[in-house]
Amino acid sequence: MQRHLLRRRALLASAGLAAAAPALAACGPDIASEEDAGASSLLKAPDRTEGEITVWDRSGDLFEVFEGVIADFNAKYPGIKVNHVAVDIDAKLQNTLITGADVPDGVFLDDAKVGGFTDYLWDLSDVLAPYAADIAQQKLDVNTVGGGVYGVPFDLDPGLLFYNAAALEAAGIDVAAISTYDDLLQAARDYKAAVPGAAPIHLEQSAFLGQLQLEMYASQLGTSIADADGNLRLDTPEFERILTFLDTVRQEGLGTRAEYLTPTDIAELDNGNQVFYPWAIWFSFAPQQVLTETSGDWRATQLPAWDAGGARSGAMGGSSFVLPKDGPNADLAWLFYEFLMFDEAGYAAVWGPGEVYPEGLATSIPSYTPAADPAKPLYAEITALGGQDLWTVATEAGAQIPGGTPTPAWWTGAVDYLGNNVQRMLDGDMTPQEVLAQSTEDIQTNLVDRQ
Repeated sequence: MQRHLLRRRALLASAGLAAAAPALAACGPDIASEEDAGASSLLKAPDRTEGEITVWDRSGDLFEVFEGVIADFNAKYPGIKVNHVAVDIDAKLQNTLITGADVPDGVFLDDAKVGGFTDYLWDLSDVLAPYAADIAQQKLDVNTVGGGVYGVPFDLDPGLLFYNAAALEAAGIDVAAISTYDDLLQAARDYKAAVPGAAPIHLEQSAFLGQLQLEMYASQLGTSIADADGNLRLDTPEFERILTFLDTVRQEGLGTRAEYLTPTDIAELDNGNQVFYPWAIWFSFAPQQVLTETSGDWRATQLPAWDAGGARSGAMGGSSFVLPKDGPNADLAWLFYEFLMFDEAGYAAVWGPGEVYPEGLATSIPSYTPAADPAKPLYAEITALGGQDLWTVATEAGAQIPGGTPTPAWWTGAVDYLGNNVQRMLDGDMTPQEVLAQSTEDIQTNLVDRQ
């Protein structure tokens, strides 16, 4: 069970794990006015509360969490039957939309894939309007394409600096003194001096996850691989600065090179050699369910800033709910997602203590800011983090995430170039400047220009 949950957290919570499917034209049920093409894309709130909906999720922990909320939903909407189906969405969604057969009313989808399906989804601008001012800007931005909003934002995944508090205290390292990435480098040097053979900072060895983490760092600096119009903006001082930091970690022997939570990674976390992990909040899964020797020793704090006073967090991954136009009861599915995300009874049931996560869903925070109130925690202190109040740390970090842009459909394809070239840099075979120049040329020629 733990192995299954680990795979899910590594491959699902990170968001954007496969290329977004091509946008496909379609017509849908007569939910919105058909006066013009723009109006026909806008979902309207239903004037009925009876019917049957089919919603797709992936199997695993989050499926079980959402399954557990259906009874709460039916307490408010007893006339809506929810068929909650576990589906391999990556394998099935595109063909389902193409054929128009058995199209679900709602789908749980990685943020990175929303932009590739927008021609086939309802524009949710109208139904989200009452809540938009209170949704994290980054989540609205990644779901906005051509002025329409195509996903109901689910989680916010702020980047945090996880650290082995027990090991650092034994080495005399004061984590409170780490406010910038230069400070992190010095802390790593000091730890390595105290613990010879240690490689304190995690260096991601997966090309995909390494690129995702790169976007987290870039998010702190208010940038990303592509701008709001999908134009490539990789060869920039911001990305050079990030890669130079990573290359410095490599050159000085300050990094443990391993894939996220593979056996090697876990071993180096548990033996005290790897003590700093800059990652999304969903790393909290590791001390809760994976680490054996050091569970209870780990804590979380805000990421270092690139400059003093700069943003102390960036977004790393995320998912939303989308409503296909051909879903026969997509308007009723909106009521389900509205309940989950914007009704206190719904979001408290999602993130609060439950059967799947007895201490609460502490691998993310809500993207709806009234639900992510630091003063009103939805989950308790986390035992595996030494009883730390992760809720306060995460919500304060989430509030610092700059706005974002829609993830381009070619993002995952870019891993063949940027993600792999970053790994070549960590092998010592490329410089940061070479990574940026070569990746920009290859992505532009092989991906962007071929859209």
